[in-house]
Amino acid sequence: MFEFDFTDLAKEQLRNLKQDQGLIKRYKAVVSALAKLQNNPRHPSLNTHAYESLRGRIGEKVFEAYAENNTPAAYRIFFHYGPGKNIITIYSIQPHP
Repeated sequence: MFEFDFTDLAKEQLRNLKQDQGLIKRYKAVVSALAKLQNNPRHPSLNTHAYESLRGRIGEKVFEAYAENNTPAAYRIFFHYGPGKNIITIYSIQPHP
């Protein structure tokens, strides 16, 4: 099981999702995806894959995990492993462009 370290940006994005009553369904999808990510980053429903055009703060490889799929502007979770063992840094939580 992994522990999470959220960037300030990711904290703000998650807080904004939680506070917007129009996005409560999406917030719940993100929370569910985070639980899966914490237990198994390769859970099939997350469709986790490397995201080539983004790097972490010190050059870490960033991955994209699906919180939603087949939905307009579906939410994605961008993360990287580290800074320590069994830690995942949540870099960003945002709708797919």
